[in-house]
Amino acid sequence: MEIGRVLGLLGTNVIKGLTETEAGARLHEFGENILPEKKKESKLIRFFRHFNDVLIYILLVAAVVTVLLGHWADTVVIVVVAVINACIGYFQEGKAEKALEDIKKMLSHTAQVIREGKRIEIGASHLAVGDLVMLHPGDKVPADLRLIKADNLRIEESALTGESLPSQKRTSVLSIETPLGDRSNMAFSTTTVSAGTGMGVVVATGQQTEIGKINRLMSELQPITTPLLRQTARFGKSVSLVIIIIAVLVFVFGYFFRDYSVGELLMSVIGLTVAAIPEGLPAILSIILAIGVQNMAKRKAIIRTLPSVETLGSVAVICSDKTGTLTKNEMTVKTLVTSDARFEVTGTGYSPYGEVLRDEAIVDFTAEPVLETLIGCFYICNEASLGKNDEDNWYVKGDPTEGALITLYEKVPVDHHETERLATVPFDSEYKYMATLAEAGNKNVVYIKGAPDRLFDMAEQEKGAYGTQTFDRSYWEERIVELAGQGQRVIGAAYKFVDKEKTDLSHDDLHHGIVFLGLAGIIDPPREEAIEAIKQCAEAGIRVKMITGDHIETAKSIGLEMGIGDGVKALEGKIIEVMSDEELESVAVEYDIFARTSPEHKLRLVKALQARNIICAMTGDGVNDAPALKKADVGIAMGIKGTEVAKDAAEMVLADDNFSTIAAAVEEGRRVYDNLKKTILFILPTNGAESFLIIASILFGTLMPLTPIQILWVNMVTSVTISLALAFEKLEPDTMKRPPRASRTPLLDGYFIWRILFVSILIGGGTLLLNLYLLNSGVDEMTVRTVTIQTIVITQMFHLYNSRSIRRSAFCGDFWGNKAVFVVSALLILLQLSITYLPFMNQVFGTVALPVSYWLYPFIFGFLIFVVVEIEKWVMRLLDSKRI
Repeated sequence: MEIGRVLGLLGTNVIKGLTETEAGARLHEFGENILPEKKKESKLIRFFRHFNDVLIYILLVAAVVTVLLGHWADTVVIVVVAVINACIGYFQEGKAEKALEDIKKMLSHTAQVIREGKRIEIGASHLAVGDLVMLHPGDKVPADLRLIKADNLRIEESALTGESLPSQKRTSVLSIETPLGDRSNMAFSTTTVSAGTGMGVVVATGQQTEIGKINRLMSELQPITTPLLRQTARFGKSVSLVIIIIAVLVFVFGYFFRDYSVGELLMSVIGLTVAAIPEGLPAILSIILAIGVQNMAKRKAIIRTLPSVETLGSVAVICSDKTGTLTKNEMTVKTLVTSDARFEVTGTGYSPYGEVLRDEAIVDFTAEPVLETLIGCFYICNEASLGKNDEDNWYVKGDPTEGALITLYEKVPVDHHETERLATVPFDSEYKYMATLAEAGNKNVVYIKGAPDRLFDMAEQEKGAYGTQTFDRSYWEERIVELAGQGQRVIGAAYKFVDKEKTDLSHDDLHHGIVFLGLAGIIDPPREEAIEAIKQCAEAGIRVKMITGDHIETAKSIGLEMGIGDGVKALEGKIIEVMSDEELESVAVEYDIFARTSPEHKLRLVKALQARNIICAMTGDGVNDAPALKKADVGIAMGIKGTEVAKDAAEMVLADDNFSTIAAAVEEGRRVYDNLKKTILFILPTNGAESFLIIASILFGTLMPLTPIQILWVNMVTSVTISLALAFEKLEPDTMKRPPRASRTPLLDGYFIWRILFVSILIGGGTLLLNLYLLNSGVDEMTVRTVTIQTIVITQMFHLYNSRSIRRSAFCGDFWGNKAVFVVSALLILLQLSITYLPFMNQVFGTVALPVSYWLYPFIFGFLIFVVVEIEKWVMRLLDSKRI
């Protein structure tokens, strides 16, 4: 709309603004300029939520039954196990989600407004629609404004729009279809004024601002359940159903067909239930994930939620923001063009190290006077400066484009003498150039830097190797097309000589005698390490998609350089805008580059990929990335240049802002998942063997081989001690060569079920035969039960070495590499000696001291099981090779 119409609709004027009465009424009607609070969950509820698991429910029911039967020791141990699991889950959960809080922190605290004709400062929360707001350099924009004045006004909007350069603002009317990043007559809440001054009328506050829309998007998002949690939930329900059915059948069979008392039978069924439940599994999974978190932290990837460690291992697509993520967000001059030649510039970012090359040879500046003048013009006609911070990193004060030109000047081997500037015409969006008057021997010179098309209109001649010549506009326009096709932003330079007496400068001095010098092509360079990381991702079957707010040609060029897309296919946000969800699902898979996108587009793209059952990670650093970061299966934020909002919306933060860290994190995620599978493969045969023993004992009417409290000891000692060693197993060969696993891959596939049943029957059946042998030999019941405990635990210790690799031989690879395996084996033997020979342990667990000769049974039996399982793995490898 025209400015006059906007002011009329909002009932304000450019001289007096609103009255205090009108502002108060509007605040009452529309609310304060704040974002709504999110209701927080209490710590107590968060703790008890960790009991919300079907397996724990069954365990607690078993505890209630033991109370009714008067077996208090069993009750205490069962409850302690459940509480320990809940505590581990609670403390490993990490800090709570606080992204919305950090959005609030970004809001400006004060605003300079005009009310009743007076300029006053008020709290930003008291801004009303229709207020007139003044803007100055360094100000944080307090609300969404329609600009009515803009004097060389530039606003840093990269966190909101993804644009790497400050947006030049003007007041002219725009098309209603103009995307967010191109709305030059608007200033948005939380963005920062980088240069110039302006005035705007408030058109949206609080939840109605663009930042408010992002806040609302994040509030409406439902938490994503990770693949592992979905799998363990399904696994828990399946196991629970099987346990209940078997327990009921066994009780009915024992009651009608065997001579057991109801109390004894109930304790046997409770023993069966406790035996079948892998109650230590949640705790050991949390510990393994926590170890993965620590390992990732060493590799500069900070994980905020435990299950995200495993989710990384199944990521199939990484949707990456461009600016600051794949690129450095540091503008760099890559190309220089004069009327005679084209030059390439090496080096990236603001570090002043690099060379200027012509035909791949380092330039001799004594032979290139035009090039030296061109670079000097860019340096003198400039307001930026270069500096170094405490971390020894180079940075720019001022406009990033001007910073790139200062860096270029520092790279070249020319005399860096200071030139006295006599006068300056600052950059103005209406004129699109900046001019500087400087001393030059017996004359003065005016240097001009700005938009090439504007300088083309002004130029009468061009500087060549043999002096000045007629300006050839068609030549320069062809060069601009070339540079733009490579994703480079182009800036031009020109000059004119004036008399020595000339000491002032205005736009009127720039109408005649302008000599064009050349062009500079500037780009936000890709991170070299990110290019390598993208290759690693491709080898691992992971597609990288670039989703950026930048222009489509720039996105395609950068993408091609980095190995994303083909440099031709790309999709703009305005096309996404009109697509249905079904249409977007198809193109989301097909295309790899998406340009000029808004926060809603990024969020829709993530949802579209997830609708195709694709595990999706999203990287970003800005506020505009936060909704997509939160919705993605794994949100990945930049730790150095990322906003706090992005960090707190994400599950993972890159401490070094290095895209290659993601590849390392995916590698660690796959290692963690493999080790989780090995752990499950190791733990469940313990439960299977115990269950087999109890069922067989009831069916045959023999002695109950283990009491419930003994079963809990076996389960916990195998889960929390021995199985912990598997968390430290190294990466399997070719882990990063295999494709990501499908999101619906079951936790236990056919082979895992076979292996668990096979080992369970081996251990359970063998232990039952050993029991019968000892009972028939006249050994007392407590001794038999003590031998049974030792047999199952020691056999599982041997089975630990089988489980170090699912298919490969236990002796394949680095057998001695995982020291934890040997440490926990020694610890396990110590624990088993304590339950056998310490009197108070004998009393609590119902065990007795064993003669030394009885220890032969568990060790010989364990070794035989180890050999049999290794033979089974060898047979499976043979079958695998035949299938291949």
